Amino acid sequence: MNDTVQPIDPRALEAAFSLFNEASAQLATAYQDLQGRVEGLAGELAVANGELKRQYLEKQALSQRLGLLLAALPGGVIVLDGDGRILEANPAARSWLGDDIAGRAWSEISVRRLRPSDSPREWNVSSGSVGRRVTLSESPLDSGGGHILLLNDITESARLKQQLEHHKKLSAMGEMAAGLAHQLRTPLATALLYASNLTKEGLKEADRVRFSERIRERLHYLERMIQEMLMFVRGEAAGEDIFALDAIVQELAQNIEPQMAGRGVRFALNNHAGSVRVRGGRKALSGALLNLLENALQACERGGRVELDVEACGHEAIVRVHDDGCGIAPEVQARLFEPFFTTRQEGTGLGLAIVRSVVEAHGGEVHVESEPGAGSTFIVRFPLLQEPVAA
Repeated sequence: MNDTVQPIDPRALEAAFSLFNEASAQLATAYQDLQGRVEGLAGELAVANGELKRQYLEKQALSQRLGLLLAALPGGVIVLDGDGRILEANPAARSWLGDDIAGRAWSEISVRRLRPSDSPREWNVSSGSVGRRVTLSESPLDSGGGHILLLNDITESARLKQQLEHHKKLSAMGEMAAGLAHQLRTPLATALLYASNLTKEGLKEADRVRFSERIRERLHYLERMIQEMLMFVRGEAAGEDIFALDAIVQELAQNIEPQMAGRGVRFALNNHAGSVRVRGGRKALSGALLNLLENALQACERGGRVELDVEACGHEAIVRVHDDGCGIAPEVQARLFEPFFTTRQEGTGLGLAIVRSVVEAHGGEVHVESEPGAGSTFIVRFPLLQEPVAA
């Protein structure tokens, strides 16, 4: 059987070629569009790469500048991670705290290398044979819990402050020398007068005993004045005792309550000291606060009231001694803490001056608030014992 070849329809062949040409044209157009898009993306990529390279070079230069800046800073910079371990430290920090601090816990380094000073937020650092005084501040670094610690060297300013206080003390001693003669003259003259009476013939035994007692009183008065004067001249160092504030408050109450009761004066204690502690001279600080309580007692009439309020507020203690006496005139308030200034006939004029000296030695301050007829309040502020910053 013979196969018969069917003839090709020219119109179908023409339609196929037309479709092929149309598809080829579309593919050529798409290829041209794609090639243009690739060229555009290549240009954008080149621009982006250039911008990234520029930013990288800028950040690299910034990093180098920051590194040089940290190395040149006179203060210490320490970077902590979220666990409180030291990631980085600049040369100043390493020279003060040791070259081996990287990777170690800050809590360990702070306990070993930092000692609290007599001023709040200031620390003593032993750097080889050189002792330094620094301030310490803390700032959060990022959301991961990191911190940055800044140590600022204030050794020179602390030294200048001590020199200024020394010059002030010398100036006060000059004024004291002038006032001392006047303060000693009267009790000494009185003692000499009584002593001369003891030499009289025919003096009765009762008079002899009375004159002897008066001489003893005047001599004790002179002794107390000289002791207070020496305390003021020497000044009171803060000391290195660590003690609970509540302990000296209770001690003050036990000492002053019997005296209050004997004078018919009511005593109220509002103690909110809690468990806070103080670094300093316990005996000196307790004596200064007792001096304020005794002054308050002397300002009250029988039936009066004295209050002792103690509270811990942040990094400092606040002690208020209030009496409901006759108050203090404004012109007297301005001179209350001056050496040898007193409004009492038997006063030495050194008690409040010593109080201020003791409080300032502990890094604190004292002032008075009073109105005539409305009583007086002496307010003492001094820093509490600080623990090093813990991350």
